[in-house]
Amino acid sequence: MSRQSITFTKPNDEWLKTQVDSQEYSSKSEVINDLIRQARKQHIELDWIRAKTS
Repeated sequence: MSRQSITFTKPNDEWLKTQVDSQEYSSKSEVINDLIRQARKQHIELDWIRAKTS
């Protein structure tokens, strides 16, 4: 895995901390990776819909 350094706004950082504190995720990295997976899946689904309506 590659390591990245990113900066969050205060509200986003607090939301990430809340996700970890609630034990929904074990780390901020896990939250971010899950959000990226969801966005990629949504992008694939939208591409499929666009292809069907073209």
